[in-house]
Amino acid sequence: MILDKVKVSNIRVYAHHGCLKEETAIGSEYLVNVSVDADLTKASISDKLSDTVDYVHINHIVKEEMKIPSKLLEHVGKRILDRIFLEIKIVKKAEVEVSKINPPIGGDVEKVTIVLKQKRKK
Repeated sequence: MILDKVKVSNIRVYAHHGCLKEETAIGSEYLVNVSVDADLTKASISDKLSDTVDYVHINHIVKEEMKIPSKLLEHVGKRILDRIFLEIKIVKKAEVEVSKINPPIGGDVEKVTIVLKQKRKK
């Protein structure tokens, strides 16, 4: 089966993630990218939102999970993936990128990014 793709790019969020007390107290800017694979054939014929992956729903999941402080970006990324598979049944594969903008690592670094990928368990 050939899978189609829905991408939601550069979701901007202000959140409070990090291992340092200052990071969780002050917070910082994040960018989140989500890409999901699903069979979108039915939606391409029916023209019904209920037959596709609703990107508004993906954006909602990301914003809700980013509100919950985590020490590690990997932890919040996994929560986002778990919710996508729980709530959007037609998704077969998903990838999430969580980037911290201007991380406090003692250098001129634009961002750090983690990338997590997951397939639906059968």
